Amino acid sequence: MRISRQGGWLLAARRGGGGLARRGQGLFMLATFAPLGLILGLFWLYPMAMGLWGSFTDWRGFVAEQPFVGLANYRELAGDATFRRAVLNSLLFTAMYLPLALSLGLLVALAIEGSGRGRPFFRTVYFLPYITSVTATALIWGWLYQPSFGLFNQLLQLVGLPQQRFLRDPAQALPALVGYQLWKELGFNVVIFIAGLTAIDRSYYEAARVDGANGWQLFWRITLPLLQPTVALLLVTNLIWSMQLFGPVFIMSSSAANEPPGGPLNSTLTVAVYQWQMAFRQLRLGYGAAVGGVVFALTLLITFAQSRVLRRRWDY
Repeated sequence: MRISRQGGWLLAARRGGGGLARRGQGLFMLATFAPLGLILGLFWLYPMAMGLWGSFTDWRGFVAEQPFVGLANYRELAGDATFRRAVLNSLLFTAMYLPLALSLGLLVALAIEGSGRGRPFFRTVYFLPYITSVTATALIWGWLYQPSFGLFNQLLQLVGLPQQRFLRDPAQALPALVGYQLWKELGFNVVIFIAGLTAIDRSYYEAARVDGANGWQLFWRITLPLLQPTVALLLVTNLIWSMQLFGPVFIMSSSAANEPPGGPLNSTLTVAVYQWQMAFRQLRLGYGAAVGGVVFALTLLITFAQSRVLRRRWDY
């Protein structure tokens, strides 16, 4: 097949134009993502690397020297009873919070989906606490839990029940924080569950109703199985947030018990709060970085588990 000289010029011009277009796309992508990569490296990767390095040093506050001590901080953590208490508190909080958070989120999402025209209003109402400042809401809930004149004890008194100490009782402080966190994070779980419910094909329900299925059977045989990807996502994200709980503990426990965050008697001390105490209260920045390294390792394991769960294909 012969190509004329003019046809060869046209092909060369097209090839050259295609190369220019590809170079233009490459420059556009570089200009778009380079600032994001710079911000990611400067404000995330670099601090994370420096924190990891600091965990292998005897880094003290306001001291320029950071002598390398190897695994000494991690060996000390292994024998630290307070650190073990913080890990146990974090695990207990997670064990109490996770089942209630997912169950309530699903129930509220189902109720909102069945509310007809009121769905936008209820979605907004339940999502408002999630986007509200942790500082403001934690201070308000600290007042609600106040033993003498708090609203919750006033309501208990009205129905003839004994008043409770809530945040000032070592046995009640951690469940009280669970109650706050359920209220605070409910909106996020509800919105994600609503998205999962919306994605379910309505034809499954129509076919099941034709076969005589009732509401309970529709939920157990269609809704819950088809929500497995959504449940897996919320399970892992809520698990990570629970293990990194800091703000509510810092604000509510210290203001209620008039002692360092994590009280009373370390009953609400979480891993993140213990890291803050070591790094910024005792100025043992290297030891606090080691605590952060352990939290990072746990989070990495959970993220790996998340990727394994979400990698699974759900065929309907």
